[in-house]
Amino acid sequence: MWSRLVPIGVPYAALWGSVAGILRIVPYVGAVVSALLPLALSLAVFDNWTAPLLVFLLFATLELVTGNFVEPWLYGIHTGISSLALLLTTVFWTALWGPAGLILSTPLTVCVVVLGRYVPQFSFLHVLLGDESVLVPEARFYQRLLALDDQEARSLAALYLSENSLSQLYDSVLVPALTMAEQDRHKGALDPTREEFLFLSVREMLGEFSIKSDAASTEASHGRVLCLPASDEADEIVAMMLAHLLEQAGCAAVSFPVDESLQDAIGFMDPTENDTFCISSVPPFAFARARALSRQLRLRFPRTKMVVGVWGFTGDTDVALGRFQPSRPDKLVTTLAEAVQFITDGKPVEEPVDALTAA
Repeated sequence: MWSRLVPIGVPYAALWGSVAGILRIVPYVGAVVSALLPLALSLAVFDNWTAPLLVFLLFATLELVTGNFVEPWLYGIHTGISSLALLLTTVFWTALWGPAGLILSTPLTVCVVVLGRYVPQFSFLHVLLGDESVLVPEARFYQRLLALDDQEARSLAALYLSENSLSQLYDSVLVPALTMAEQDRHKGALDPTREEFLFLSVREMLGEFSIKSDAASTEASHGRVLCLPASDEADEIVAMMLAHLLEQAGCAAVSFPVDESLQDAIGFMDPTENDTFCISSVPPFAFARARALSRQLRLRFPRTKMVVGVWGFTGDTDVALGRFQPSRPDKLVTTLAEAVQFITDGKPVEEPVDALTAA
């Protein structure tokens, strides 16, 4: 900096360059203050506007180049600190140590954030000061539904879908959100109003997603797939998701409601060995009802293939299959994508039009 001020003729150019380098790390106001000092001196020393104008252009140009190109190239686009936290910590360090705290506020705050990121005992500092999203997408989606904010939940789903496939949205956001809802419901932490709103909102989203694209195939080349919920409404909703993905993959898929009287209509469909039952079960109480339903279906239709989906299960699937004896299913899957791949025997799933975004 001082080498640029020397040709302009500003006195004490080395001093102003050093001050500018030190004040550069003071957030927001440091660069302005460092420019005002030599600018004011140039106005007092020179009897024309040329030198002050050159000083102003010099500082403005260097600030733009440094802030937008040099610093992002050297250490990344941001420091990992939220803007509000940076302002508050600047006030704190300045009140604590005066001018020295003002100059050192940014590096000290960065050190505190890094400490909170890597030391578990101080993780609250990273949450408090950091600019990263604290909640994962599925938790944010579930939180918005608990807050009865259907519009924001749809926006989160649309944002995730803009960067991921529909099956990933189902497996990574909607199914985990339903799992959290089931856990809260069984603990008595989910009141009936929010439970009804949550399930209704997800159903409406599925209704928008189920708008078939032109690429969707209607040929049933893998037999019929009968998707049955194991126990409750969450199981039924995931069964609808699976049926939707299977339809996009070219299978003739039907999802059944929880109502047992309607499930008795399966016998009228006369399932054959080319068809497949897929039992949908959402944790935490997933295995007992799924095991009972698979036993009933195996006794009635012993030749029909059977897949059991325990969505989000992270344990050993081989051990879990042993819990279904003697009516062992043909496959136990933990994600919708895995279920579609097994049923279609590796046939790729064609993605539908982004109905939520287009709506």
